[in-house]
Amino acid sequence: MEVSVADAKAQLTELVRLAEAGEHVVLTRHGRPAVTLVPVERIVSPPERRALLEELRRVASAKAKPGMSAARSQDDLYREDGLPR
Repeated sequence: MEVSVADAKAQLTELVRLAEAGEHVVLTRHGRPAVTLVPVERIVSPPERRALLEELRRVASAKAKPGMSAARSQDDLYREDGLPR
């Protein structure tokens, strides 16, 4: 979406909302692109990051299914002498 700087003055709040929602908003001056409105990336603090990772591990471990050991995962691909089957 391209909007002139003059028009943007009247609708800045709406343009910011659109940019925050992921819309590509370009402000133009004399018909040429001048600036792009982009949302600021949220910086996650170390304690928040740790909590997110712990939650991810918890959810992932609840979904994990028992199966073949990773150490033995290639046993079906190779013979006892180490050559491919």
